[in-house]
Amino acid sequence: MAENKLLALSFDFAVVIVNLADNVKVAKSSYMTDQLARSGTSVGANIHEAQYAQSKKDFIAKLEIALKESNEASYWLKLLYKTHRIDLETYQSAENLCGNIRRLLIASCNTAKENMK
Repeated sequence: MAENKLLALSFDFAVVIVNLADNVKVAKSSYMTDQLARSGTSVGANIHEAQYAQSKKDFIAKLEIALKESNEASYWLKLLYKTHRIDLETYQSAENLCGNIRRLLIASCNTAKENMK
């Protein structure tokens, strides 16, 4: 059940990120929004791919990649906020969703590692 929630949240996060990146209108922001779009959509892609992992080790590896990508997305969100490309409400909403996904990813990785023992 946790993986299904993770899939749903990560897809919702990807939608938020795509819409956010498409709506930043400040000149010379594309290098940041492109990086955000890549990392933010990669979170869900890796979680989705983990559902069809070849092994438990592969499953964990995909989730750990998703975790790294969520950390990167968080960085770009903060940078966009601090450089006044997005407002506080947009930043907090996206960052809260990213944080929820990150916590679920950490818990899922820990559980999967424990189950391997």
